[in-house]
Amino acid sequence: MKTFTQLMIVCCVGLIAGLAAVADVQAANPYNLAAGARGKLCLTCHEDFSKTMQKKHIHTPLAQGDCTGCHSPHAADHGKLLAADKSQICFSCHEGLVPEGAASSHLAVSEGNCVACHDPHSSDYKMNLIKPAGELCLGCHADFGLKIKQNKFPHSPVSDDCMICHTPHASADNPNLLNTNVPELCLGCHDADKKTFKSQHMNYPVEQANCSSCHNPHGSSTQSMLYDNVHEPLSKRMCKQCHADPTAAQPFETLRDGFELCQGCHYDMVNDTFNKQRIHWPLVDKTGCLNCHSPHASAEANLMKAPMKQVCGSCHGDTIARQERSLTKHQPINDGECSICHDPHSSNNAFILTEPSNINLCGQCHDWQIHSTHPIGAEVVDPRNPNLTLDCLSCHRTHGTEYPHFIYYETINDLCVQCHTKFRR
Repeated sequence: MKTFTQLMIVCCVGLIAGLAAVADVQAANPYNLAAGARGKLCLTCHEDFSKTMQKKHIHTPLAQGDCTGCHSPHAADHGKLLAADKSQICFSCHEGLVPEGAASSHLAVSEGNCVACHDPHSSDYKMNLIKPAGELCLGCHADFGLKIKQNKFPHSPVSDDCMICHTPHASADNPNLLNTNVPELCLGCHDADKKTFKSQHMNYPVEQANCSSCHNPHGSSTQSMLYDNVHEPLSKRMCKQCHADPTAAQPFETLRDGFELCQGCHYDMVNDTFNKQRIHWPLVDKTGCLNCHSPHASAEANLMKAPMKQVCGSCHGDTIARQERSLTKHQPINDGECSICHDPHSSNNAFILTEPSNINLCGQCHDWQIHSTHPIGAEVVDPRNPNLTLDCLSCHRTHGTEYPHFIYYETINDLCVQCHTKFRR
C-alpha cells in the first residue's frame, strides 16, 4: 500500500510539472506559431524592415525576432494589429515607469503616448529615441528652446543634456521631473564650500536654500543666471534688508511677516491699498505679498511668482476652469491678464474691479453702443428685479458660459424672453 501511494505521488508531481511546462510554452508562444512565424516570416512581406534592422538600436522583441511581442498575427481590436491599446501596450513590459503617487510625471507617459519620444522598432539614437535627447525635448517645449537660444548666460547642462537634471518619465519624490530635489541637485556640480561661492552669496548658507528662487536653472540674460526681473535688494546684495544676519541661528528668517516687511520700501503702495474698502485677502494673511510675488527674482514682470493666469488660478481655479469650458473665450482671461479688469491689491469697487461701473469697464474694450442698442445704465430698471439696473452683466457672464458670447441661455431668444415675457412661446 505504501509503495502504491508513493507511486501516485510521483505520478501527480510529474503531471503537474508537465502541465506547467506546457503552460510555459503556451505563454511564450500564445498563438502556437511554427518556428520563424513569430518574426522572420513577417519580414518576407515587410521588406522595408530590412533598413529598420540595420539601425544601431533595435527594440528587444524585434531583435529577438518576436513581432508577436507587440502585434497579433491574425486580427486585433487595435490599430496596426497591436495586441493591446497603444496607450497600454508598452506597459505590458515596461512596468513601474510611473511610480505610484509620483510627485511629477511626463504628460506623454501619463497619456501612454510613448511613440512621441521612442521609435517602437529601431533608432540610431540610444533608448530608441526618435531624435537626439535635447532636440527631442525642444520639439514640444519650443517656446522654451527659443528662450534658451536668446539667453546671454546659458547653463551648460541645458546645452548638453536635459537628462542631467530631469528624468524623462516620472519622478517619485520631486516636482518638475527632477532627478533629485533642489538644492541637492545643484550641489552635484556646484561646490558650496568654495570661498568665492560663499562670498557671492553674502556668506548665507544657500546650500540649504532653494537655488531656483533666485537663479533660472535654464539660463538667463542676467548675470549670475538670475531671473530677468530682479528685486532691487537682491541686485544690490542687500540681503540683510529683509533677512536675519547670515550668522544667526535662522539666517533666512525675515525681519517681519507678511506685508509689514514689504511696507518698509513700498510704503506708498501699501498705504494706498489699505485706504480702500475692499482688499484682496492674500495680502493680509501671514504670507502677504509672497502669495503672488517672488521675493528675490522672477521670469515674470512685477516679480510675479508665475504667469498671472497660473497665480490667480491657484486660488480661483473654478473661474479658470469655467473659462476653459466656455464656448466663447474672454480675451483678458485667456491671455492671463486678470488685472485688466481687477486690481490685484485693493479697490473701492465690488470684486475689486478697476472701475465702479461694469459698463465703463467693459466699454474700454467693447464699444457697446455699436454692439447693441439695448438700453443699459443706472436709469434702466431690470424687469426681473426692481432692485437692480440693467448693465452688461444682466445678459453676459464675464468669465464665460457654455453658450456663445457669454450669454446665460442657449439662444438669444431664450435670453430675451426672460424679461420680454409676452414673447414667450
